[in-house]
Amino acid sequence: MAVLVPVYWINYGPTNFLYFCDVALFVTLIAVWKESSLMASVAAVGIVIPQIFWCVDFGCELVGIHLSGMTSYMFDEHRSLFLRGLSLFHGWLPFLLIFLVSRLGYDKRALFIWTGAGWLLCLIAYNFLPPAGAHLANPNLPVNVDYVFGLDDTKAQTLMSPRHYLIVWMLALFALLYVPAHLLLKRLFGRSAK
Repeated sequence: MAVLVPVYWINYGPTNFLYFCDVALFVTLIAVWKESSLMASVAAVGIVIPQIFWCVDFGCELVGIHLSGMTSYMFDEHRSLFLRGLSLFHGWLPFLLIFLVSRLGYDKRALFIWTGAGWLLCLIAYNFLPPAGAHLANPNLPVNVDYVFGLDDTKAQTLMSPRHYLIVWMLALFALLYVPAHLLLKRLFGRSAK
């Protein structure tokens, strides 16, 4: 973190830290530091499923299969190898979180805490950050943070109005990512909150 934070700040700007994965990384640091079941559980609910998908997508890109494009930036030669290497935290973070939750126990309050935080991050990204397809002076600055304008960073989705999409996206995150992760983690590692 002592290296990643300043390097990301310089290269991607402070808004980069509003991505779910970056927030989860900070929460994980707190979980490790304090040996907190709640903090480990919060981060795990939020990012274990999408980050495991990141690992799958990265593996596909390594062997030349374009699955979703989520990890295409890892193969962008216009970004330094060092900068791309820092992003490998996406690959180990979900497994560290599973390990932490297995050791510390799963705190069921995590679902509501992460959902509130995730929805707040979506609202901030939608209302204050550049949309998909925005052309910025610094091309490394993030656009479409947390996919609030669609799944393609180069252009916003057009299936529905932007506000309707945002609502559907927030509900989908809850129903398709957070609840399944919560149920699985609770079943495997649930203990009473400390």
